[in-house]
Amino acid sequence: MSQFCKKLVGDGWDVDVDWVEDLSVGAAKRFGISLAGVKFVSDYNSINYDLAFWVSDGSLPLLFAKKNIIHLQFPFINVNGRSWSNVIKSKFGEFVVNSQFTKRFIDREYGVNSQVLYPPIDVEMFQPLKKENIILYVGRFSRLTQQKGQEILIDNFKKLKSDWRLILAGGAGVGADNAWLVELEKKASKNKVEIIKNPSVEELVKLYGKAKIFWSACGYGVDENINPLSVEHFGITVVEAMAAGCVPIITNLGGHKEIVNNGRDGFLWNTTKELLETTQTLIKKADKLYALSQKAREKSKMFSVDNFYEKIDALVVGRFGF
Repeated sequence: MSQFCKKLVGDGWDVDVDWVEDLSVGAAKRFGISLAGVKFVSDYNSINYDLAFWVSDGSLPLLFAKKNIIHLQFPFINVNGRSWSNVIKSKFGEFVVNSQFTKRFIDREYGVNSQVLYPPIDVEMFQPLKKENIILYVGRFSRLTQQKGQEILIDNFKKLKSDWRLILAGGAGVGADNAWLVELEKKASKNKVEIIKNPSVEELVKLYGKAKIFWSACGYGVDENINPLSVEHFGITVVEAMAAGCVPIITNLGGHKEIVNNGRDGFLWNTTKELLETTQTLIKKADKLYALSQKAREKSKMFSVDNFYEKIDALVVGRFGF
């Protein structure tokens, strides 16, 4: 939660992060966020702090700060969330989640009433450039939890039979399945699809700026009620694309449904037939594509850093009186 730390430092807080190494360089390189003023420690004791913000892996910590916030970014299920120890621990903190979708599962699993705190997106960073006939997807080349579905996008791009380009960009580090990635690159080369691994922030800004349409097949074929971890819990890259004027055509699953109003500022698809038909319509109707692009940019502002900061003020100041 880099922006959370940045906000507190800006408000005059002394902020420690429990981590064995300094992450500030990585945060600046990957997200363009400065963590100046943040100290990285490995010997903290929550009792010494006014506020503890814990990003959970599904387990609940026992926190003793004056005020405690437990953040769950995944819709965990079947993790014994209502065990007697968790019931006790949950009394010591406030629960926040990254989407209404995640909230639905977390509240049921842990027996809590969590607050939705949408991830902050620096929408001002992403601006339209001279648009090209590009369909873009941005997401990790990983199959650890979510089904990103890059292979589905490649297969269906071939069916478009247009002179447009498809570009798939994303991280190929942690969680990457190298054998699968090699096969994906072979499939891409046969279909004239470009794969960009580990793009810098600057590269991503340009890609978003030039692309006209943003595709996602994340979670396609998954029952989100049975396996919620395998769909998009929110969809940060969707919002980044919208901020740059890309029209999203994304799966009607998970957190996607909270970002896009179907037919108004983008499209939600259930079948690959819908994906292709919607895309073909927009390719043929430049005026409609442009109008939706403007709507998408406007909608992205709902998830801005400023709105996130307002929520933090309400959460930390309003609720806790700091």
